[in-house]
Amino acid sequence: MGSNYLIVGAGSAGCVMANRLSENPDCSVVLLEAGGSDRRLMVRMPSAFYMPVRHPKLNWGYVSEPETHLNGRRLLCPRGRVLGGSSSINGMVYVRGHRDDFDRWQALGARGWNYDTVLPYFRKAQRFAGQTEPHPSKGHNGPLAVTNGQMENPLYQAFLSAAAQAGHTLRDDLNDGDQEGFGALPMTVDNGWRASAARAYLTPARSRSNLTIETHARALRLMSCATRVSGVEFLQRGRRRTLDADHVIVCAGAIDSPALLLRSGIGPAQDLRKLGFDVVADLPGVGQNLMDHLEIYVQQACTQPVSLYRHLSPWGRLKIGLEWLTTRQGLGATNHFEAGGFIKSEPERAQPDIQFHFLPAAMQYDGSAKASQHGFQAHVGPMLSASRGTVGLRSSNPAAAPVIQFNYMSTEADWQVFRRAIEYAREIFAQPAFAAYRGAELRPGSSDVDAFIREHAESAYHPCGTCRMGADPGAVVDDRGRVHGMSGLSVVDASVFPHITNGNLNAPTIMLAERMADLHLD
Repeated sequence: MGSNYLIVGAGSAGCVMANRLSENPDCSVVLLEAGGSDRRLMVRMPSAFYMPVRHPKLNWGYVSEPETHLNGRRLLCPRGRVLGGSSSINGMVYVRGHRDDFDRWQALGARGWNYDTVLPYFRKAQRFAGQTEPHPSKGHNGPLAVTNGQMENPLYQAFLSAAAQAGHTLRDDLNDGDQEGFGALPMTVDNGWRASAARAYLTPARSRSNLTIETHARALRLMSCATRVSGVEFLQRGRRRTLDADHVIVCAGAIDSPALLLRSGIGPAQDLRKLGFDVVADLPGVGQNLMDHLEIYVQQACTQPVSLYRHLSPWGRLKIGLEWLTTRQGLGATNHFEAGGFIKSEPERAQPDIQFHFLPAAMQYDGSAKASQHGFQAHVGPMLSASRGTVGLRSSNPAAAPVIQFNYMSTEADWQVFRRAIEYAREIFAQPAFAAYRGAELRPGSSDVDAFIREHAESAYHPCGTCRMGADPGAVVDDRGRVHGMSGLSVVDASVFPHITNGNLNAPTIMLAERMADLHLD
C-alpha cells in the first residue's frame, strides 16, 4: 500500500529518501528544499569547493556561539542551502568510518545498525570507478560515483612514502572497515563533476510522476494534531503554504532538523515554554548531543615549485577553469585531497582517532587566506572527541538563526589527542621522503601548540547527533528513524547518529538514508 510522503530538506539524506521512496509507484513523494538550483559552476566543479562555503545563496552561513576553550571565537558552521544540501558545498571526501563506529551505534541503543548490517548499504549506494564486479566492500553499480585522484603531483607520493617511513601502514582501501594507515583518499566525483546527492539521486528520479520537488521552500513548522504530525507549513517566495502528508520525514541536517522540531513544539518542555511554544512532545534530547570534528593545518614551506601555489593566480585559475569546462579533466576535476590516513593517538586504542587530509598547498580550506608561497599541509585533529554541544532556538521567530554551541575542546582528552596529532604530522613531514621538498615549518612554527590550537583550530564541518537514535529517555528517534511519542514523523540525516563516525560524514549519511528508505518501505 502506498503512502504520501513529505520530505523536508534535499540534502544528502533527503535526496536518497526522495529517490528510493519514489521508486515505488504507489508512493507519492514531495521534497521541500529551502535553497535553489545546484547548477552553478562553483557547485559542479570539484576544485571550486571552497567557493560555496561562503556564498550566501548556497549556504546558511551559520556561526557558533563564542567557544570558551578556543579564545571565545565564533566558528563557521556552513550548511548547504541548495539542492544536494551540504553534499553540494562539501569537500567531496568519501570516508565511511571504522567498523567500530557502527558497532558502537548498536551498543548505544541503535538496534540493527552494527557494521555487518550497514555494509551492504554502503555498497548499494556506491559506484566505485573501475570496479565492475562484486567486491566484499566496494560497490560497483550504485548511484553515488566515487573515484580516487590521479595523484599527479609528486607531493602526494612523498606524503605516502613519508608516512610509511614513519612506521605507518599503507592501505589499498581506507574504506575497508579497518581504516588504520595511509593511502588514496576517495572523492565523490563523477567524470569530472561533483557527485552531490542531487546529481546522484535526484537527477535520475526527476522524471517520475510521483515525485514533486519544491525549491525555495523553507519549512517553518510541522503541523500536528495531538501527537500526530499531519503536514508542514513552509514559506515559498514570500508566500506561506501548507502541505498535508501521511508521513513527514525531516532531513534538514544536524542543525536545522532539531531547530524545526523545536519550532514545532517537540523538544525539552521547559525550553519550549520559555520561548512561548505549546509543548507537543516533551523530548529532552532534541538539540542535545551535538558532535563535530575539529582540525588544524600543519603547514610546511616547499623548496621546489611543485605545489598548487603556481596555479592559484587569477590566470592560473582561469586556465584550470577553461580546461575543466572543455574536457572535465585536469586540476579542476579533483578536490586535491587525494591522499590521507588514520592513526591511533595511543597504540592501545581499539581504533584510529586521528584523521589526516593532505593538500599539496599551504592555504585556508575556504579560500579566505590564499597561499603566499609554495607549501603543503596536513589537516589533522581528533575524530572521537568526548565534547558535546547543543543546538537551540534564539527566539520564536522562524527566521532567526539557531543557537549553536559546540563546546569544543572541553575535555583534557581532546587536548592530548590534538597535541599528538600535531606531533604525528611533524614526524611525517620530517621523513627522508620530504627531504627534496621540505622548507621551514609555517604553522605552528615556533608557536606554543596549545595557544595555536586555541587560536587556529576550526571545524571540519561535520556536525551530527542532535536528534540521536536510541531507546533511552535522551534519544529522539527509534532505530527506524521514527520520533518517539509522535506518529507520522521521522528524522533521517546525520542528526540521528548516536555517535560521530571516524572521518567525513557524507558517506555514512547517505548509507543511513539508504537503509532508512528500506525500513520505511518495509
